[in-house]
Amino acid sequence: MRGTSLLLCLSAAVPLSLPGPTVVASGALSPRIANYAIAVNLDTDKKLLTAHERITWHNPADVAVGDLQFHLYLNAFRGPSSTLAKESGGLFRGETLKEEDAGWVEIDSLRTAEGVNLREGLEFIQPDDTNHADRTVARVPLPRPVPPHGTIVLDLTFRSKLPRVVERSGFWNDFFFVGQWFPKLGVFEVPGQRFATRPGWNCHQYHANTEFYADFGVYDVDITLPSKFIVGSSGALVREVEHGDGTKTVSCHAEDIHDFAWSASPRFVVLTSSWHGVAIRALVQPEHLSAGARYLASLKGALQYFDDHVGPYPYPTFTIIDPPHGAEAAGGMEYPTLVTVETFKVAEPCTRFPEIVTVHEFGHNYWYGMVANNEFEEGWMDEGINQYYEMRIMDYLYGSSTSAVAAWGVNIGDTEFDRFSYTSMDNPSIAPISTPTWKLPRRGGSAITYFKTATVMQTLDGLLGRVVMDSIMKTYFQRWRFRHPCRRDFVAVFNELAPALTDKRYGPDMNWFFHETMDSTGICDYELTALYSFPNEEQDSSKDRYTTVVLASRLGEVATPVEIEVTFTDGSTARQQWSGQERYTKLTFTSPTRAVNAVIDPDHRIALDVNVLNNSRVLDPSSSVVNRYFTKVLFWVQNLFQMASLF
Repeated sequence: MRGTSLLLCLSAAVPLSLPGPTVVASGALSPRIANYAIAVNLDTDKKLLTAHERITWHNPADVAVGDLQFHLYLNAFRGPSSTLAKESGGLFRGETLKEEDAGWVEIDSLRTAEGVNLREGLEFIQPDDTNHADRTVARVPLPRPVPPHGTIVLDLTFRSKLPRVVERSGFWNDFFFVGQWFPKLGVFEVPGQRFATRPGWNCHQYHANTEFYADFGVYDVDITLPSKFIVGSSGALVREVEHGDGTKTVSCHAEDIHDFAWSASPRFVVLTSSWHGVAIRALVQPEHLSAGARYLASLKGALQYFDDHVGPYPYPTFTIIDPPHGAEAAGGMEYPTLVTVETFKVAEPCTRFPEIVTVHEFGHNYWYGMVANNEFEEGWMDEGINQYYEMRIMDYLYGSSTSAVAAWGVNIGDTEFDRFSYTSMDNPSIAPISTPTWKLPRRGGSAITYFKTATVMQTLDGLLGRVVMDSIMKTYFQRWRFRHPCRRDFVAVFNELAPALTDKRYGPDMNWFFHETMDSTGICDYELTALYSFPNEEQDSSKDRYTTVVLASRLGEVATPVEIEVTFTDGSTARQQWSGQERYTKLTFTSPTRAVNAVIDPDHRIALDVNVLNNSRVLDPSSSVVNRYFTKVLFWVQNLFQMASLF
């Protein structure tokens, strides 16, 4: 529903006036099932939001819907009894929350456009656990069901107390980042959508390991606050009106998005730029100005890369929010057309940290923002795929060996940095990727969602080739943006295109690969067990004076095709393909000269291999020892930098 239509049913008695008419471009990109018009007042002293919200919801099902389910995310910060607090052990992105800094959201009134009171029937439900103290999901029965493909308009007033910034939302002194701040409908899924076999609400509680899932729509938001505050938001700032009493109202509009976040601070320095018609704003802290140009440059690099390799960015704006020191828990977060970034002055000169965070969070606008899978259940479809593209973009923009760290004579690329984040896990077999995200263990679960998935994607890239990989991912994005796909839909695109584009090199489909890498806890580990090279007893010609024997082993459960390459003293090489299915294999090579060394996966296509130190052997013992120890030293240096980056 467009912003102009949302105003037609507005009753006269409202505590705040809703946003005024906004010109909406024709041609919706999304179904626009859940549409919001919100007028909100920010009390900067009490850290309190007071708002009136109008929701226009379209029933997507062929059946009548007799209730509504809402996310009330800020109630996760109400106290130590919420499910999020219990699962996180009282730590929110590393921060504790004092009682006086708690956050909450209260619905004060809820009526239909006809004036029917629904507030009295509101009840808190816990669809995921038995924690009756959790108040992050509410159910509201309707006196009259919404008919199939019908529409309901709701008017509600609510108050939201912002927590001290701990996780995705809150305040720090005069800095406000306002995310997950309003009552938001869950998704009513229909049979055939994702894994639904019957129509019903998908509305999970707020968990420690998960993020969000919502339907697309149009947002018109009016924000009233002190005049000295500078505002950045999802969508476009369409007008700003001074009231003459020290306050102003900033009006924002966004189409075809599924969430809305905003930030305000009097200290922001506004940097502007553009990319092919996209208006870019970076709201930067004065002490971080040296990183401002880096934010903008990396964002434009990411915009161009996604445009070239995935698909077009369809929105007219993009906003970067830079939190101050002390509000780091608000950094590194994504919302439609808006991200928060991070920088640390001590790390800024020697790392690409500002660029990495900017590129990563922007990428979410494709997988979380437009493709919009259910992050409660399949977080890997956003976080892991996005991590893979972060590696690609950083290596492309800043060099494959220097995109993460380039200091003190140590150069590390983002791809290797992230691969080691998986291979050096305490337990890379902690859980299958396909485990519902909200059920993953707190310790190690995020590494599965992020780094293991990214390494799976990197291995697919290596097996299929970059051209084929790009063709498949472009098709997946174009086919499923604005549609909420699931794992089945993702795999189906690979099964359709990979055999045709690789001449069935890996079989009639890719189910074998996804089963082994996503449905099991198995690891991938190939070892070059032995290497022998000796003269032939009978030499019929100079071409086969030597025979070289390679023994290779599959130590892990995951089996993929691999190549084995042998290098000879005359500098020549020879390769053979091994299916990788057997536990052991013996390969024989004949050549005019003796072998020098042999290596499994010489082109590093199998990024999932957890131990590359056992992938090669050399026949010169002295160089063998040196090379092995050098590789081990490099491995631990990379891990040292990885651990340092977490602080």
